[in-house]
Amino acid sequence: MHFLKAIYKSSKNVVVAKIEMDVIHPHCAGIDIGSRSHFVAVGQGEKDVKEFGVYADDLISICHHLKVHGITHVAMESTGSYWQNLYVELSSRGFEVTLCNGKFTKNIKGKKTDVKDARWIQKLHSIGLLTGSFLPDDTTETLRTYSRQRSNWIAGSAEATHKMQKYLKLLNFRLDVVVKDVCGLTGMAIIEDICKGNLNPVELAKHRHFNCRKSEEEIAKALKGNNRKDYLFGLKQEFESYQFCQKKIAECDVQINKFLQEQINTDPSKKKLSTTVKSHKRQNKNAIKGIDLNQAAYQYFGGVDLMQIEGVSHATILTIISEIGPEGFSAFPTSKHFTSWMRLAPNNKKTGGKIISNKVPKGSNRLKIALRQAANSIGNLKDTHLSNFFRKILYKKGRTAAVSSTARKLAVIIYNMVVKKQSYNPPTQYLFLDQKRKMGLINKMKRQIDKFEITGEELGIVID
Repeated sequence: MHFLKAIYKSSKNVVVAKIEMDVIHPHCAGIDIGSRSHFVAVGQGEKDVKEFGVYADDLISICHHLKVHGITHVAMESTGSYWQNLYVELSSRGFEVTLCNGKFTKNIKGKKTDVKDARWIQKLHSIGLLTGSFLPDDTTETLRTYSRQRSNWIAGSAEATHKMQKYLKLLNFRLDVVVKDVCGLTGMAIIEDICKGNLNPVELAKHRHFNCRKSEEEIAKALKGNNRKDYLFGLKQEFESYQFCQKKIAECDVQINKFLQEQINTDPSKKKLSTTVKSHKRQNKNAIKGIDLNQAAYQYFGGVDLMQIEGVSHATILTIISEIGPEGFSAFPTSKHFTSWMRLAPNNKKTGGKIISNKVPKGSNRLKIALRQAANSIGNLKDTHLSNFFRKILYKKGRTAAVSSTARKLAVIIYNMVVKKQSYNPPTQYLFLDQKRKMGLINKMKRQIDKFEITGEELGIVID
């Protein structure tokens, strides 16, 4: 007790000092987003926080409430998808809205309430401690909706494919052994005939495509199953699900093609642009159909040919167009800001003048995943600028680090090409298939000349 009194007495002599901070946004509000209600704080007083609903009329009431209190700037955290309608309503009425990441608005430990969260967001924004998240323009956001819906249907199609393979194995139809792709021309023709009730192995084997390596006799041997009705029922349902997903994917392709052509045709200068055909860029079965994405991307980015980069496929181009778009790159001052936003740059943590950690931050978006997939395919190439860089990192730190490093390098290259309108000009050029054959013949002739000690002039040829 005497110890506590001593502290109490000594505390009376302590001079309390206040730390003052500049107010950056004097007329700002903080909104705590919820699924069923939004808490709006226009100040730090207890009566400055008011709860609103989430209906359309409630969102209008929030705007009116902010106008009455003279609010010009609003800060909110991105909680799920509940913020989107309110963000659109506030932006359309002239408010400066800052959408920030939830990890930047975390309060100190203690009792947590929606009222305290709203006041804390308002306080942080008033002194300028909150930064806004990247949001694409309306055109890119519309295209992103189509593209992401298409990706969802592709995922559903893949799930139906796996379940079809499962039921085929349970039926002892080992179609996966005799064909490379169960959902290819041969496989789908056989599965469709099985679902119609034809279980004769010889007749099913007649659906063999001429490109299939296995003979009809071997395919017939693989299609002798137990013919259980429950497994046949499951296979038929999954086949119908696969067909339904493929139909929806085709509808998404038509919508994306239509939207891209509308954006290109509105600008006559873009419509006149034309690029070279890249036959060496292969398309898989999930590639968008009905549109030349090589030509469309060249026009959409105003003459920037991103398909020149080795490893960049049609899927990568579609992700770049739909996730960030040509206008989105300008939101980042430098390529370092861009790679940091994508979480491809090391997060250096220093203390005492030493780096204690430089790991790449966790988390990823669709654009980062697409660039990492492109980087992984670059690792399988030979004698290119990016593949040589990939192997250099591979030997030092392993494939995971090589994929991340190459993906960051890709992001920097794409940023400079789009923002600075630069063409891709690496030190080591990527050779097409016909160029590789030509170089192989030249090298073979050189070796023969060196072997027999004959000059090219004596043979009547000139080798550059």
